[in-house]
Amino acid sequence: MKKNARKIPVGISSCLLGEAVRFDGGHKFDAYINRRLADFFDFRPYCPEVAIGLGIPRAPIRLLKTDEGIRVTGVKDPSLDVTGKLESYGRKIAGKLDDVCGYIFKSRSPSCGMERVKTYHESGMPGKSDGIGEYARAIMLAHPNLPVEEEGRLNDPDLRDNFIERVFTRYRWQQLRRDGITPAALIEFHTRQKLSVMAHNQAAYRRLGKLVANAGRKGFTALIEQYEDELMAAMKRHATRKSHTNTLQHLQGYFSKQLSVDDRAEMSGLIEDYRLRLVPLAVPLTLIRHHLRHFPNEWALQQTYLDPYPRELMD
Repeated sequence: MKKNARKIPVGISSCLLGEAVRFDGGHKFDAYINRRLADFFDFRPYCPEVAIGLGIPRAPIRLLKTDEGIRVTGVKDPSLDVTGKLESYGRKIAGKLDDVCGYIFKSRSPSCGMERVKTYHESGMPGKSDGIGEYARAIMLAHPNLPVEEEGRLNDPDLRDNFIERVFTRYRWQQLRRDGITPAALIEFHTRQKLSVMAHNQAAYRRLGKLVANAGRKGFTALIEQYEDELMAAMKRHATRKSHTNTLQHLQGYFSKQLSVDDRAEMSGLIEDYRLRLVPLAVPLTLIRHHLRHFPNEWALQQTYLDPYPRELMD
């Protein structure tokens, strides 16, 4: 995808785009989101607290642990309970996200936090950071295959890479579904995705292979849904250095015999350097792409693993 191509729709907490919707009338503008991801993502902003009528500025809310479970209540006025409103609004917005390929939530928010949100006891004492924002919970329940992340976690290179790769994987899958999936189209999609899945989860790689092998039989509609579930679950699992190393070596096998002794040693050495954390993944991948230009292999060249998302987003 080029910068001027159609951007990928991604949901986001409004405050992260610089919208002054926070309880104190401020925002949480995120530079990386607005100056890097915005070149490729078409952000759809939502602020559930404003949407349910809490206003700007407003009294802050928090997650309260009660005998009836987690409630979202006012900090100073526990009688203010917006749990149902946030959950209802979440379900409403979830119904509008069928074409969205990812969602970035505001961390630690009692409405939008996707994990580790601070909870409180009815006595007022703080509890564990083990809550989930009520709005975010509704979105994730309605769309279990949707790639989700928080802005703070995008500062971690591995978490960021995983999220972006999942967004682009879902985008390609959504395009396939819009075009109409046939058994042949599913086989072609899976063929291109093989090494990416292998790098994330070899068990899922084998399961998906068996599913695709049955693509021409009855029950194709159910098979498509199962394939999507397996694919997105597999991509959510973080690829390790070991699994990437195995995948790189697998790719090297498609042209290794055509290389000179020195070039083969250089390629193997760079893969080993990656395994030892001396160079980033982009270094051996760049050399692999170089060799494949000189010694083309049709199967290897079509792998999304070589270019899982735009290189401008790679560190």
